[in-house]
Amino acid sequence: MDARVSDLFGSGNGHGSGSPGVASSVKPGNGYGVAPRKASAKNKKSKTRFSRTFKPSNNTPYLPPEAEEGNIEYKLKLVNPTQYRFEHLATQMKWRLQEGRGEAVYQIGVEDNGMLVGLSEEDMRASLKTLHRLAEKVGADITVLREREVDYDSDEPRKIAEVLIRKVPDDQQFLDLRVAVLGNVDSGKSTLLGVLTQGELDNGRGRARLNLFRHLHEIQTGRTSSISFEILGFNSKGEVVNYSESRTAEEICESASKMITFIDLAGHHKYLKTTIFGLTSYCPDFAMLVVSANTGIAGTTREHLGLAMALKVPIFIVISKVDLCTRATVERTVRQLERVLKQPGCNKVPMVVSSTDDAVTAAQQFAQSPNITPIFTLSSVSGESLDLLKVFFNIIPPLSNSKEQEELMQQLTEFQVDEIYTVPEVGTVVGGTLYSGICREGDHLVVGPTDSGQFHKLTIGSIQRNRSACRVLRAGQAATLALGNFDRSLLRKGMVMVSPEMDPTICWMFEAEIVLLFHAKTFHKGFQVTVHIGNVRQTATVEAVYGKEELRTGEKAVVLFKFIKHPEYLKVGAKVLFREGLTKGIGHVTKLQPLAQYQPSQSEDEEA
Repeated sequence: MDARVSDLFGSGNGHGSGSPGVASSVKPGNGYGVAPRKASAKNKKSKTRFSRTFKPSNNTPYLPPEAEEGNIEYKLKLVNPTQYRFEHLATQMKWRLQEGRGEAVYQIGVEDNGMLVGLSEEDMRASLKTLHRLAEKVGADITVLREREVDYDSDEPRKIAEVLIRKVPDDQQFLDLRVAVLGNVDSGKSTLLGVLTQGELDNGRGRARLNLFRHLHEIQTGRTSSISFEILGFNSKGEVVNYSESRTAEEICESASKMITFIDLAGHHKYLKTTIFGLTSYCPDFAMLVVSANTGIAGTTREHLGLAMALKVPIFIVISKVDLCTRATVERTVRQLERVLKQPGCNKVPMVVSSTDDAVTAAQQFAQSPNITPIFTLSSVSGESLDLLKVFFNIIPPLSNSKEQEELMQQLTEFQVDEIYTVPEVGTVVGGTLYSGICREGDHLVVGPTDSGQFHKLTIGSIQRNRSACRVLRAGQAATLALGNFDRSLLRKGMVMVSPEMDPTICWMFEAEIVLLFHAKTFHKGFQVTVHIGNVRQTATVEAVYGKEELRTGEKAVVLFKFIKHPEYLKVGAKVLFREGLTKGIGHVTKLQPLAQYQPSQSEDEEA
């Protein structure tokens, strides 16, 4: 039976097509093939929460045993359930959907211990019909991701099916994933986003990207210099919802159950600080690195890959412009990328996606293990393999589960200010991400710190998410908030809007444990660098390097930094990224030195 099982599931990498590109890169024994049953059960929470993949074995075909938590449910069969059983199954489906924040995966024809038993054609049809009725009852839709035959030496073929269940959105509660788009200048980032979000292929001369640009100089040079946001929706049936059918972003939000927000970042080295700001402040769930097939790894590609890895953002790669070059050139670029990804510094496992089945497997493995790096090869002009990328976006699950989301929502409100606008007839508007808590229209918050370390009171007017009105903002969501006639000059990027009950720690000086990634000479006291911590971006001076006189490339130390312009609101444990010319380093905040005179910030504000 072993040979049959490996034929069924592909060569030792947990997916069905067994394409040569994948088999060569994803090796069994890396934790992506079969884990021993014991280990799988022990790490149930961490390993199997989103482990939705078929995993082969050397003796009997089985999946890891079913986990109590998470959004994956195993069902042997669902043929003509009684009314009582039907109600129980519906409750169970609601729980799984809640665990996956509106998405669940059912494996039909699989026992609870993970044994792949399979069903006859008739039983499978009846089970899918029951599943459809259950989904209707809880307000969801089902999509069969794939079916497999399991051969048990029986006369009739037996099948197992993998089904995605997605809730129809109610009250704008669609699942929102943020994807940062990285890559060298002229690699085709904006064009790819234009094609995905507008639904029309490019003409080869940059027509698709024109809708994404925000400034005249971007249109003239064809280079992105600012951060722009684009949205791609999927409805509950897994169909793409973009601007080709919908006129406005509001229409897309209304009909989508899942939303992918693309953060289009700049590729040119000149705009590196903007790119770093986009990666640190907008908290992307994933990063998409776009590499041009004809130029390969060039310019800022390595730097962007390094930034995403330093910030621990899971990354996948898209090789664009495959219509411009021969198959051999594309394969050379793929091999070049595989070499870089397998280097000791990266330790990634490349996985080339060449079929729909690969795309399903890639999405599931990618969310389950940060080491897997799917690689897509596509063209924005001919449309080749674009569908595989859409399948991947449709299936990819959120990284946090509902429990983590709930815990963040219980905390006090904290909104990070990333952008500030003045809108006619609306007044001052701020854009950013709600880090914790819940924010509603009419809430009273305080914003700061100002140059003197104070906080000012303000009231939230209206809220918009993805350009459509929204009543309630929950933790982890990005939005724009109208502040009415609040004085814009009191605001700047890097401020926070927090609940008045919170006692925010404001500091001029902080300690951070850092690793110096690259420095031409030595790093010592008195050195000035630009520090990025979340949405904070400011120049800081090195006040002290503890335990050492100076630092060289690759060395670790605890360093005391001091901001030079104004105090900032920071948290212990926040990731620090700093740069100055060619000098680069990463680390995390270990200790804050709050100044005593800035502690009673609310009382000062009341006097003002």
